[in-house]
Amino acid sequence: MSSRASAPIGPSLWQSTASARPTFSTHRSEDRFDVAIVGGGYTGLSSARYLARKGLSPIVLEANHVGWGASGRNGGVVSGKFRVSFRDISSRYGLETARRMHRLGIEATEHIGVLVDEYKITAALYQPSGSLRCAHNAASFASLKQECEWLNSALGDQACSILSAEHLQEEIGSGNFSGGMLNRHGGIIHPFNFVLGWADGLLQEGVTICEQTPVLSLKVESDGVCLETDNGTIRAKQVVLASNSYSNISPATRPIEKAVIPFRSAMIATKPLEGTAAEHLLRFGRSYTETRRMMRWFRKAQGRLLYGGRGAFGKEDTEAAFSALHKAMVRQFPELSNIEVTHRWSGLVAMTLDSLPHLGRYNDRVIYAAGYNGSGVALSSLMGKYVAELATGQRPDLGLVTSSRLRPVPFQLVREPAIRTVAGWYQFLDAIGL
Repeated sequence: MSSRASAPIGPSLWQSTASARPTFSTHRSEDRFDVAIVGGGYTGLSSARYLARKGLSPIVLEANHVGWGASGRNGGVVSGKFRVSFRDISSRYGLETARRMHRLGIEATEHIGVLVDEYKITAALYQPSGSLRCAHNAASFASLKQECEWLNSALGDQACSILSAEHLQEEIGSGNFSGGMLNRHGGIIHPFNFVLGWADGLLQEGVTICEQTPVLSLKVESDGVCLETDNGTIRAKQVVLASNSYSNISPATRPIEKAVIPFRSAMIATKPLEGTAAEHLLRFGRSYTETRRMMRWFRKAQGRLLYGGRGAFGKEDTEAAFSALHKAMVRQFPELSNIEVTHRWSGLVAMTLDSLPHLGRYNDRVIYAAGYNGSGVALSSLMGKYVAELATGQRPDLGLVTSSRLRPVPFQLVREPAIRTVAGWYQFLDAIGL
């Protein structure tokens, strides 16, 4: 049987290896809360956690099941980086802004460990093992060296260091790279068990979390907000839109849908590699990313090798997309050519026009947090801390995250064709080595 055909496109590895689910609520008609949160992923749970710690009563409204969206479909990579490099941020906005963004990234990665420890989420299998960016050619390696030197000197970040091509080959098991940059911040996690364990902890603290409760409409009133659901009406003083790249599910989150560009991120996972010729690959349990424009990434989980990539694969998964991903994996790691692929799945990444996440207010009643551009595990898990500050009248300074509003993407009708065109151009540039 071909490894490409051995697994149906369906549940993620994380969903197939999940812990027991907590029992969630269904709300009663005319319930009243201080803050209603639309979306039960990392941003929504983080908002609920910190709002409750400020003495407010939150309710989390999830249209499907907790972990159904990106929280149960992502690659489980804990990273505090942004799509815009800190060096570029410094050049465009000043060194102090770069420092603030860098501190935010580190805070976000360290916060994951706090949550895992506080809620005793051992099933999350969190490893703070860092990440390794792998240069696909000499020019990219030279750029990584410059970036590392700048991080060391300008930001004092000594957690970053350069590794030679020989070092990478020894650690990864592939000689395809010119070298790399090791970043000891962050690590890897079982993302679905993380969100389930976190939600269970919040339930134990008395937070109300409702599954299968899509918000059908959202109306701002003089004294608060009114949310209509299949199960009745909820009234709150404020609302948090925390739906990110899955904002097309409810009319209530249409403002976020109009402001993010959903890129599909596809992933495959092999069977456990113990006892095979591929067992030696990725020896140190980190996450690994390439420097190509259409980034591919890989890591180990439960003895398996996971391989993922971003691309404009359309609204639905296709065999062609997963076939291309499998071919890329085998080129990278020939030892995997005859290893069965047991899981194939995808999720949506929310990109923004400026490649940065955003936190802010639409008005006095509505708060939003969205657009993590591929680093959502860490950044969204922290963002609720600052959502709670906004909700209680404070004005958090998160550098570029809070300095400008989340802008709608222009020309909505041509957004998807434009995504495919840009992705195709990037793939061409990667293919010719530019």
